[in-house]
Amino acid sequence: MRKDILLYGLLGGVLIAALRLIEYRWLVVEHSVEIYGGLIAAVFAGLGIWLGLRLTRHTETVVVREVEVPAPVSFVRDETRVESLGITPRELEILELIAAGLSNREIAERVFVSENTVKTHSSRVFDKLGARRRTQAVQLGKELRLIP
Repeated sequence: MRKDILLYGLLGGVLIAALRLIEYRWLVVEHSVEIYGGLIAAVFAGLGIWLGLRLTRHTETVVVREVEVPAPVSFVRDETRVESLGITPRELEILELIAAGLSNREIAERVFVSENTVKTHSSRVFDKLGARRRTQAVQLGKELRLIP
């Protein structure tokens, strides 16, 4: 009995395999254009995805952060340079506040003058230092030891 069951199962498996082979051959012969078209479409889709990922790769983003460097404790103002440039104490005060990063409005509130007065003082400092911008004036002021 077991022998018959095994023989029946084996013949059934061979018959199913033969039918699948015939079906496969019929499928390949009958639909070969569609199969090749599908394979080519899959290759091009894969190539397109790979190329798209390659071209739209994220680039590195460099973040620049300014770090405030504390002024040296033993800062000595070059008074001869202050006198030779003709910078007044109020103009020095304005230059120090510019170096602290304050806006004209904030400087005006701090020293109790109008915003136009701050603009006047800062433009005179720029002229005396030969600077065009606030950052350039601060840099020159530090180089000439006018501000810490």
